[in-house]
Amino acid sequence: MLSSSIRRSSLPSQLGGWICSGCRSRSSSLASVVLRQRQQRQWAPPTNPSTYRFLTHSSQPIAPRQHIPPGARSDDHTLRSIFDSPEAWKSFSAVHTGVSIGLFRNAFLTTPDGFLTFARVSLKRARAIVDKVLEASTTEEYRAIVRHLDRLSDILCRVLDMADFVRVTHPWQQVQLQASNAWDLVYEYMNELNTMTGLNDQLCKAMGDPEVTKVWSEEEKSVAEVLRLDFSKSAVNLGEHHRRRFVELSSEISSVASQFVQDMAPEEPVLRLPSTWVRGMDPVTAQALTRGGKVHLETLGAEASMALRTVRDPDTRELIYRASRTASKRTVRLLEHLMKRRAELANISGFESYGHLALRDRMMAKSPEAVDRFLRALAGSVRPRAQQEVADILAEKRKFLPAATHLEPWDKDYYSNSIRHSERAVTREDDISCYFSLGVVMQGLSRLFSRLYGVRLRPAAPLRGETWHSDVRRLDVVSDTEGHIAVLYCDLFYRPGKSPNPAHFTLRCSREISEAEMAEVWKVSKEDADMPGFRGPESAANDGMHYQKLPNGSIKQLPTIALVCDFPQRVANSEEPALLSFYQLETLFHEMGHAIHSILARTSFQNVSGTRCATDLAELPSTLMEYFAADPSVLALFARHYATDEPLPYKLVVEKLRQARRFEATDTENQIIMAMLDQALHSPLAHQREFNSTQIYHDIQKQFSSFLPDPEGTSWQGFFGHLSGYGSAYYSYLFDRALAQRVWDVVFKSGADGGALERENGERLKENLLKWGGVRDPWKCLSGVLKDGRLAEGGEEAMALVGSWGTRSQV
Repeated sequence: MLSSSIRRSSLPSQLGGWICSGCRSRSSSLASVVLRQRQQRQWAPPTNPSTYRFLTHSSQPIAPRQHIPPGARSDDHTLRSIFDSPEAWKSFSAVHTGVSIGLFRNAFLTTPDGFLTFARVSLKRARAIVDKVLEASTTEEYRAIVRHLDRLSDILCRVLDMADFVRVTHPWQQVQLQASNAWDLVYEYMNELNTMTGLNDQLCKAMGDPEVTKVWSEEEKSVAEVLRLDFSKSAVNLGEHHRRRFVELSSEISSVASQFVQDMAPEEPVLRLPSTWVRGMDPVTAQALTRGGKVHLETLGAEASMALRTVRDPDTRELIYRASRTASKRTVRLLEHLMKRRAELANISGFESYGHLALRDRMMAKSPEAVDRFLRALAGSVRPRAQQEVADILAEKRKFLPAATHLEPWDKDYYSNSIRHSERAVTREDDISCYFSLGVVMQGLSRLFSRLYGVRLRPAAPLRGETWHSDVRRLDVVSDTEGHIAVLYCDLFYRPGKSPNPAHFTLRCSREISEAEMAEVWKVSKEDADMPGFRGPESAANDGMHYQKLPNGSIKQLPTIALVCDFPQRVANSEEPALLSFYQLETLFHEMGHAIHSILARTSFQNVSGTRCATDLAELPSTLMEYFAADPSVLALFARHYATDEPLPYKLVVEKLRQARRFEATDTENQIIMAMLDQALHSPLAHQREFNSTQIYHDIQKQFSSFLPDPEGTSWQGFFGHLSGYGSAYYSYLFDRALAQRVWDVVFKSGADGGALERENGERLKENLLKWGGVRDPWKCLSGVLKDGRLAEGGEEAMALVGSWGTRSQV
């Protein structure tokens, strides 16, 4: 998830950016001007690639062509063994003697207290750069302003990104505490930036001087525009009174949004039902919930969802449905208060609505009107299939109730489950997971990236103190032509207390560091007692972390990425390695899609590197990877039985996908309704005195759902926690699903004839889209990769075109 976010990012979610499984922009200050949020994917709606065309492929594995770079065979073998065998990993990663190298090889982070030292040193650097920008007066000094502001962003991001990751992932409480303290210290400084108008004034002077801009590169111009938009979005151009109110509102919005999510509750938390009312439910589960002769059913628990799928009595299902779709009055009040405060913030900033404010910057859509065109076009595309699925469910109901004329809302899950049960193949999850040991899946990802992009994953033994847990595997990303280009830390196994949410974290972005900057940091490092001992200028400029030397004498800091999942460890004293379900396989491919984007978009400016692109483009590479996870030629690269080494029979995948996507169209329709609700609540409607989020939600259901809307008295919108983080961008996942399907069909030929493994196709995607990060206009990137001129200029027509493509290939 971009920790989702971000989701689908670059900075903690409070500061704005993409939060991926989830993630969204909660910008509370001008801090977003020079800082972009870490691309974290928090929980997101399922993004299974909606393609059926590959189901026409042979059920036998395709033997892929082998193109193995010299020296890669041993890496390939080791890659499998260190993930499949704890003993092999223990031997490979035997702890080095000597002092700690520091977490992530950051020389400051050798002890918990090092986080505060790192923060203090970083703030000294940041203040010096702010002074340089404010004092600029000559043409040469104005030419350097964009680089200075990007460096300012990088300095602060180095602390915030690492600290934010560590405080939610590190198993030691003392380290978490000090990371949080460091985060708070830097964030406090960012609040100081809120009061500054000088940075914006100086940037505008630089952008308005042709003698300055004529020497800027395409990247510099892109970064300048990003910063300018961020400044204006943060109300820096307003008078002092309005700026103060902007900051007050931002703080209140952050607080209310947190309250809304944390205090979310149903009006009736527990239902107490006679045991005879829940017949059909798993008797073991029902017995476990029984106390005092009554079944105690939490209305928002997994057991309530199970009951809606299995309880035979429709009156009981209705009771459960209503309770599970009715948020408490306080929850709804908090939601509506949040929407009204966001509307006021937008109004102060000169925007018609919060949606207009949120979508203008770093979004392809640019406006709520364009999002509406996309969602309506997508709804029209999916409706025929959704109506057919509804007809199938009604036909199933008529098997039991021949006189039935319609479906009640509480019928959907019950009769859908009945259809799935009747159509379910005999294949068990164990039958397919035996072919997906974590080691062979990692092998497969490395082989796939090697074929498509000429990069592979090479195991590397971490040094003492480099990782936060002994389970963490370090991989170096190696290019056939450029050598070592990124560092990837894989924390993939479950452990108590660890977050269960899969996520991609960018701990450090790509950025080019000049010789002059290296010399400056090296000089300071020898004078400042807080600085660790560094080997030389290059090491000092990178805090001791990895870098790459460039022909022009400068260096490039390597992208440093962490992937976090919660896959099961190998059972103790068992020869069976850790095995993944097909869903877990898709999850890992998805997160690796974020990682390869961060790896390949190695720009010279960190503000536009990797996943710091248009927010509604950020999930495209990760969603696209889910198509590869289901392609027979890709699976033939690696999917073999852990014990017999037999290749995966592809028919098992076909069965699995058909089961998972049986009601895909109605599921997509529900996501469209949620995206429509997100847009409506962030529209000018929030300015109205009689703002009623419940009525708005029910009206959208009536217009866009193939099912009956929720009954009166319910208020499901109070459980839509993503309204807190997404803020008018929930449509992004649907948008990227449509784009991913189109790229899969057009660029990779839907996998036909081994198209998923063709280097030419991978290079087409990389050269036109992946390598640009946020530098190039995303519509031009899409136009280039799809060779479709209709997309080049973006706008409402382009958004409607994407919606018309739908979210699955047509058989």
